[in-house]
Amino acid sequence: MPQTTELLTTLKKLLKRHNKTYADVAARLELSEASVKRLFSEQNLSLQRLDAICGLLELEIADLVHEMQAEHAKPISGLSHAQEKEIADDLNLVMITVCVLNRWSLQDITRHYNFSETQVIQRLAHLDRLHIIELQPGNRIKLLVAPNFKWRDDGPIMQLFRAKIESEYFRTTFTRDSEQLIVLNGMLSDASNALFQRKMAQLAKDFDTLSKDDACLPIGERKGSTLLVAIRDWDYERLFGGQRKL
Repeated sequence: MPQTTELLTTLKKLLKRHNKTYADVAARLELSEASVKRLFSEQNLSLQRLDAICGLLELEIADLVHEMQAEHAKPISGLSHAQEKEIADDLNLVMITVCVLNRWSLQDITRHYNFSETQVIQRLAHLDRLHIIELQPGNRIKLLVAPNFKWRDDGPIMQLFRAKIESEYFRTTFTRDSEQLIVLNGMLSDASNALFQRKMAQLAKDFDTLSKDDACLPIGERKGSTLLVAIRDWDYERLFGGQRKL
């Protein structure tokens, strides 16, 4: 698609997002509505008129170009170790990142947590620099991560989560309706272990799908939920203090 076409397609999307019509554009340009439609159809907008339309949206032409580039950018599936450390070093940023990945708005975050709007915007700008989100006009949040986005297996975020899980996750009796703990012990062949790990991976996908499906619900109808599923070699002597006979 030629860049002019991409730019005008993005401009039309922004006009719709801001509830602006061709009639609004015509009034801004001091033209008839039919003339404006013809300019868009023929892709014959001068730089001066393009700037005037951006002014109608309270944007700069650079903002329009940035929006166009974001629309065609490849979603990211992960961050570098250094990028994750930037987030992990600021616990407030970690919390806001988790909220954003769960499709919370700025208003949702300030309504439910003790953050000022300025504090949230500062951290949203940080996430924008990391290309996790695009911070749009009006402080709207557009996620830029791919559906398969994940933290690094042994990166700063997972290390932080594991530390929190070890100290906090099991501080409950798992007796409430929203909780359940299942502990199983058995002896599996390598083939059965691999099969069960595939089932765990599918369960993780199901959890992620349900989370995305529920993203359209109001925050009050959703609760933060953490699923911890693990399997590893764990012989009985680890449980009962015995020692394997050599």
